[in-house]
Amino acid sequence: MSALFERIAAAPPLADEDRARAEHYALISALFASAPDADFLQRLPALAASWGNADSPLGQAWLLLADAARGIDAEGLEDEYTQLFLTIGKPVVMLYGSFHIAGFLMEEPLVELRHDLAELGLGRRAGVSESEDHIAALADVMRHLIVTGPDAAGLQRQKAFFEKHLAPWHEALADTLERAPDSRFYARTAPLLRAFFAVERLAFDMI
Repeated sequence: MSALFERIAAAPPLADEDRARAEHYALISALFASAPDADFLQRLPALAASWGNADSPLGQAWLLLADAARGIDAEGLEDEYTQLFLTIGKPVVMLYGSFHIAGFLMEEPLVELRHDLAELGLGRRAGVSESEDHIAALADVMRHLIVTGPDAAGLQRQKAFFEKHLAPWHEALADTLERAPDSRFYARTAPLLRAFFAVERLAFDMI
């Protein structure tokens, strides 16, 4: 999903904190854009070990996700992804913001999002089927805003985008993931979403 949006600016040097934030958003995007492959699953525990510890909810969430990665193979995860997110009719878990905010797909929140993306100079790449309010797409936008705008004005853009397009519904998504039946891996992403977005919300509240 990192290829969802056209890039319009070169990335300036980042502070360690912003680099870590961008990496978290990139990982969230990758987790939900498609089922992680075998290489991704193999690397995930080591990545989690570098960020995970028992001293914070975010660190604990990383350790839980590492355990989940060790307990499933790529084929099983592909099946789980399809069962949860790609079933015919209404999926078990909806990954689109407009559904969680308005109750339906392709509603006013998506119209507003497309307007805001145009204002940011971002456009969806040809061949991408997901609408722009997919959680993977929104995480990719946040990653882009971080790496291209770490200054004060960039932080304001990040805050505005987060508060309008992620804050209203990420808790609902986490709740749905946690309750998803027969989920061996994606239920473990719920604590990561909650913990990381809570850190983001707190940081933005201080701006």
